[in-house]
Amino acid sequence: MKKILLKLLLIFTFMFSALSFGAEKLFVGTNAEFEPFEYLKDGAIVGFDMDLINEISKIIGKECEIKNIAFDGLLPALQSKKLDIIIAGMTATDERKKFVNFSDTYYLAQQMIVLNSDAKTNIKTFDDLPGKSVGVILGYTGDVAVSEIKGVNVTRFNGTGAAIMALKSQKVDAVVLDSEPATQYASQNKELVVIETDAAKEEYAIAFRKEDTQLLEEVNKALKILKENGKYQELLKKYNLIKE
Repeated sequence: MKKILLKLLLIFTFMFSALSFGAEKLFVGTNAEFEPFEYLKDGAIVGFDMDLINEISKIIGKECEIKNIAFDGLLPALQSKKLDIIIAGMTATDERKKFVNFSDTYYLAQQMIVLNSDAKTNIKTFDDLPGKSVGVILGYTGDVAVSEIKGVNVTRFNGTGAAIMALKSQKVDAVVLDSEPATQYASQNKELVVIETDAAKEEYAIAFRKEDTQLLEEVNKALKILKENGKYQELLKKYNLIKE
């Protein structure tokens, strides 16, 4: 009887440990099409956001498992509990706040217009976009911004790379994109130029389900620690998001 009880105790202990370990894993959704925040390098998902969430996970004591998902599929995956959080250069818009909670802001960006200099377009501001074919990435802030401009022929792409390829081959007249990835693509492609706009600054934040308030609080505390101990600034410098 003692041996049976001991075996049962060991089985329950093992099951409890396994459940506890599983509960410590954090399923993180991103879209690796947004350099320098998240992108693929030698088959691995890297970038500022990935480094940031890994540092956060160390502080809150959870193991991260990154899932690469199309941007417009991220929020549905979060709400259906396939993900625990989203970190994907996502802007904390009022519309998104109706469905999810956001962490404290971790980066400020704005929309820019990317052009192919070989095409000789006369686009200088958003006011010049009506009558033009403009590429945007499905679900991105640029998609929302350009869709509100009357007379624009909007072409939506599932990823930034596809939009840039269309611009390079002159299938679209312009691409509207967040400032940092726009600058990255222009630096890597000599024929591309970037035009700054007067669009309002956008706040990047980490998304959570409405009910996961404790996880939100833990992540916000971790973000504060990283900003105070200098690690956050170190990551910004690593990805050239601030200058020395």
